[in-house]
Amino acid sequence: MGLGSSRGFTKEGKKITPQIQKRDPLTRSYVEGPTEPPLLQQTIPEHFDSIVSQYGSNIAVMSPSQDKQLTYRDLDEHSNALAHAWQALGVVKGDRVAVSLGNSWEFAVATYAIWKLGAVLVPLNPAFNSTQVVSALNHLQIAYLMIGTETHLPFKPPRENINLLKDIIGDLNREKIQSEAVPSLRNVILVNNSIEERSKPEPSFPSTTPFFPVMSAFFSTRTQPVTPSSPLHKDDIINIQFTSGTTSTPKAACLTHHSILNNGHSIGTRMGLLPTDIVCCPPPLFHCFGSILGYMATATHGSAILFPSPAFSPRDTLLSIQRYRATALYGVATMFIAELDLLQAGFIGKPDFQHLRTGIAAGSSVPKALMEKLHRELNLTGLTICYGMTETSPVSCMTTPDDPMDKRLDSVGRVLPHVSAKIVAPGAPERILPMGEKGELAVSGYLVMKHYYDDPVRTEEVLKRDEDGKVWMLTGDEACMDEEGYVKITGRIKDLIIRGGENIHPLEVENCILGMGERISDVSVVGISDEKYGEVVVAFVVPANEFPIGWDDRGSKPVRSTVWSNLVSQETEFTPQEIKDHAERAFSTEVCVLGAGLPEDGEWEDSEV
Repeated sequence: MGLGSSRGFTKEGKKITPQIQKRDPLTRSYVEGPTEPPLLQQTIPEHFDSIVSQYGSNIAVMSPSQDKQLTYRDLDEHSNALAHAWQALGVVKGDRVAVSLGNSWEFAVATYAIWKLGAVLVPLNPAFNSTQVVSALNHLQIAYLMIGTETHLPFKPPRENINLLKDIIGDLNREKIQSEAVPSLRNVILVNNSIEERSKPEPSFPSTTPFFPVMSAFFSTRTQPVTPSSPLHKDDIINIQFTSGTTSTPKAACLTHHSILNNGHSIGTRMGLLPTDIVCCPPPLFHCFGSILGYMATATHGSAILFPSPAFSPRDTLLSIQRYRATALYGVATMFIAELDLLQAGFIGKPDFQHLRTGIAAGSSVPKALMEKLHRELNLTGLTICYGMTETSPVSCMTTPDDPMDKRLDSVGRVLPHVSAKIVAPGAPERILPMGEKGELAVSGYLVMKHYYDDPVRTEEVLKRDEDGKVWMLTGDEACMDEEGYVKITGRIKDLIIRGGENIHPLEVENCILGMGERISDVSVVGISDEKYGEVVVAFVVPANEFPIGWDDRGSKPVRSTVWSNLVSQETEFTPQEIKDHAERAFSTEVCVLGAGLPEDGEWEDSEV
């Protein structure tokens, strides 16, 4: 079942003008997206007010694991109350507020509360360890943090955050935070997000502020509008997302009301979202996929977003789709495969996905066999493909439910409205390549970030102004463009590894292996292609003094033998030295491996690193 009567129409029932793209007349790889519909000129809170006025009684957020639903009016009022609470704690426009939570109604409420204040949302990957959290907080001079009592990660039991809080704050029994680790930190709001112990008293420490009591204290203010410390403007920075790319240290992309609001609106429009739609969103909210493609696309169309679980669970995803009759599903190939595997195992006796029709696949390519299976088993005949990066708010190219199947399999679609794209010679962005020739993809438009936070050097490396004054983002991805304006991603200029839709950075993995001690002389980490994950990680290790390496306390296989088994079975045309020479020593990690939300070793087949 496709989009049916909704295909080709806006939520108001008006027919959508077919996409008209302006291509370069000289057959160069250059294209400009449609100029209709016009860009929204509001701030996010201003636009949200209009959505609440139109769709106040519609469900906005559904969180089955918390037994919680919020209408748009509820979301508005809850975020008002939290915003007033934060104001009382000292938050003003421009303050950076970090949030470390799984997918939950509290995260959604916090997001709108922060934006209503004109503060800056900084989502943190819950998989970060204390060193990484402290580094992130210090890099952005974070003043306020909202964090759960537990961390929830895919396929893993909950992890208590008490030790993490001690590492961040220091003495939890002090009345006032005096953090040596993060001197800028003024306040920590602690959310009791324990799944199994909700009946127990909420954890409380003198140095932290409990979420639910402070919400209750300010709930009487929920109908009072929020007045920020100074007026908001659509070009204000309101979201900073960490994006490591293939460099040696994290980068923090600065995004605005204008870029996020319009990108979410364009994504929802291209999908054909309606106010009656329910979008099931397993991707994490700390990632642009979960946040902007998630509740920014739904909130601009009056649709509902469904969080099946705090962290990805294929079981909870399938059950939630059926129970709540979701009409759209988001995911990366790895997530879809896990869901289909459960179906094939007979987990659901009488699967019924007749209400599903559309959705988004992003993060890695979707093989033809997988796409056909999604159509057949989950009824996702209108599944769309998105391409983008955090620095472009994030989506620049996207297919439509009406695109021919070959275009949905072989390309990432065409540029969104008000977006331009070109294929340029690597290292020479002023030279646009002929149509069909491979080169580096560059994009321009409202969606491009303002800059990397406090990093002018790396900002200048990727943002290039042309002779007409237009600013272009160099994506680092190799691509080509056909005569219809469809863009095909053919590789990466930089050697970032994308495993199951999540970025894995070679240097961090290398550092982890080098951390094994004197047994390791050298190591190089690269990615090789894999049907299931898109890519898997392999490591080439040089042991010191022929010392045997790789065995851990659980007796798992040595790193070297695992690497060789993966290499020989999947990509034998390269020798280890050739791949080692090709590998770029880039920013990697245990962070991103864990942040990808992958099962423990042995649950799924993969390299051991």
